[in-house]
Amino acid sequence: MLLELKVSNFAIIENLHITFKEGLNILSGETGAGKSVLLKSLSLLMGGKASSDTIRTGAAQATIEGSFDISKRADIIENLKSMGIEVDEDILIVRRVLSAGDKSKVYLNGSLNTLNSLRDIVAPLVELAGHSAPLIEMTGQHENRNLMSKAYHLDLLDQYAGTWDKRLLFTEKYNRYHAIFAEIKKLESDAKQKAQRLDFLIYQRDEIANLDLSPGEDMELEVEVKKLKNSSRIGSFVDQAEEALYTDDDSAISRLNAILKKGLELAGVDPQIGAKLENLEQAKALIDETVYELRQYASKIDADPQRLEEAEGRLSDLRKLQKKYGSTVDDILKALMDMEIEISNLQNSESKVESLKKEASVILKELEALGGDLHKRRMKGADLLAESVNAELLDLNMKGVTFHVQVEKMDLSSTGISDVEFLSQTSAKDVKRPLAKFASGGELSRILLSLKRVVGSTNQPRTYLFDEVDTGVSGETAEKVGKKLKTIAKGQQVICVTHLPQVAAFGDIHFFIQKSPQKGSVAMLVSELKTKDRVQEIARLISGEKISKTSVAHAEQLLAEAQG
Repeated sequence: MLLELKVSNFAIIENLHITFKEGLNILSGETGAGKSVLLKSLSLLMGGKASSDTIRTGAAQATIEGSFDISKRADIIENLKSMGIEVDEDILIVRRVLSAGDKSKVYLNGSLNTLNSLRDIVAPLVELAGHSAPLIEMTGQHENRNLMSKAYHLDLLDQYAGTWDKRLLFTEKYNRYHAIFAEIKKLESDAKQKAQRLDFLIYQRDEIANLDLSPGEDMELEVEVKKLKNSSRIGSFVDQAEEALYTDDDSAISRLNAILKKGLELAGVDPQIGAKLENLEQAKALIDETVYELRQYASKIDADPQRLEEAEGRLSDLRKLQKKYGSTVDDILKALMDMEIEISNLQNSESKVESLKKEASVILKELEALGGDLHKRRMKGADLLAESVNAELLDLNMKGVTFHVQVEKMDLSSTGISDVEFLSQTSAKDVKRPLAKFASGGELSRILLSLKRVVGSTNQPRTYLFDEVDTGVSGETAEKVGKKLKTIAKGQQVICVTHLPQVAAFGDIHFFIQKSPQKGSVAMLVSELKTKDRVQEIARLISGEKISKTSVAHAEQLLAEAQG
C-alpha cells in the first residue's frame, strides 16, 4: 500500500506531499490541473522511463519518493533481502532522482540501485513460478502494461479457476525436467575431455596411494631423520652423562654416597640429620633411573645408514606430494578422498546418464498428464470468467463490447500447455482482437475493474491506480462504477482519477488538484478535502464552475447515500 508520495521540481510540481490511505482514494480537479503529471510521477515509482525534460524549469533535479507499507507482502520483503537491501519496520521507500543531462538514480530504502531492480520489486508481473503481484497496478490511456501481458492473463485465469496449486506443482516438475537435461548435457558434453580427466586423476590417485601414508607421518619422519642424523651426538651425550652422573670416581652418585654415609654416622648423634637427608636418597634414585633410561634410549637409536637413507627418501617423496596436494599429510589424504569420489563419478557417468534419462521420462509423462488436466480446467474457467466479466461490463454500460478468454494448446512451458490471451469485440460483426489493440484507456480501465470484481482480491494487497475508468459513463452507470471501485478497495488500496460526482462520493478520502500561479510560472497543489470542501468539489463536478444551491444539495445527497 502506498502511504506517502513526495514530489519536488517535477514538471509543474514544485513541492508536493500526499498521504494516501487504505481504501478508495479519489483524485479530482479541473481539466489541465495536472492530474496526468501526478500519474506520471507515480509511474516513475513503478520503474517508468524518465526524461530530463520533465525537470521543473530552473531546477537542477527532480525527486519522486514513495513510501510503501509492505507488512503484508512477504514476497516483496524476501526479494529486498535477497538483494541485500535492509527492511526496517516493513517499509519500502522508493526514490527516483532525475538530473539534467544525466541518467536518473534509483534508491530502494536508501540503497542505490538499478531501474530493473525497481521494476522487479514494485511493478513486476506475476512470477511464472509463483503467485506474486505488483505493488502498484495502473490502468489508463498510457499505463496498461498488465492488461497487455498474456502472462498476466494466465495469472488471472489461474487465480479465478483455482488452478494455482496445480500450476506450482507443474512448474516444479518442469524445472526439474529441464535441470535433468542440463545435467545430462554436462555429463555428455566432452567424452574425450572426460577420459583425459579420468586418466589424470587415476595417475594422481596412484601417486598418493603408492606411498601408503598415515596421518601425521610427515612429522614422525622429520623427527626420525633428525634423530638418525644425530645418533652419534646423542650416544656421546649419553656416555658423558653416565660418566658425570654415575661411573666417574668423582660422579654425582659417588659424592651423594659419601654424603649419605657421613650423614648416617651423625644420625646416631642427631636423628634430625637423617630426616634431612631423605631428599638426597630420592635424588640418588632419580639419578639411577635417569641413567638407566638414557642407556635404554641410546640403545634403541638405529645408526644404520641404510635406514637413514630410506627415511630421507620417503620424506623426500612426501615433500613432492606436499607441493602438489597440500602442506600436510592430512591435506594430501583429503585430496586423495576427493579424487576417489570424482573418479567414481566419472566412471559411473554412463550409468548416471541412463538413470537421469529414466527419471526424465517419468517426469515427462507426469507433465503431460498434469498439463492436460490444467488445460481442461482453464478451458472451463475461461468460459465462466468471460461470462462473468461480460455481465459486469454490461452493468457498466459497455454495450456492444464483448470480452473473451482464448485458451489454446501450445508446447510445454513452465506454466503448462495453455496459451491464454484476453480478447475483445466492439460489436458482433467485429473480429476478436487482443486487448493490446484496445485503444481506449477508459474501456481498458473498466475491463480491469470488471476483472477485479469477478476474480476477487488475493492475499497480496497492492495499490490499484484507475484513470479514465469513468470515461463515457454517467448517471446510474457512474454510480455502479463507484460501488465496484469501493468493493475492490476493501482490504486494499485504490487511487482513482475521476470527473464524475457519483464516483467521487464513494471515496474514503478525497484529494483536490489545482494549479497555483507562481512568480513567472504555475505550480500544482494537492489538498485533502474535508466535509464542507468535499461537498463543494462534488457540487462543482455536478454543475461546473457555477455552483448552485441545487448542486450543493445534490452533492450532500450523493455523499450521504455513498457513505451510508
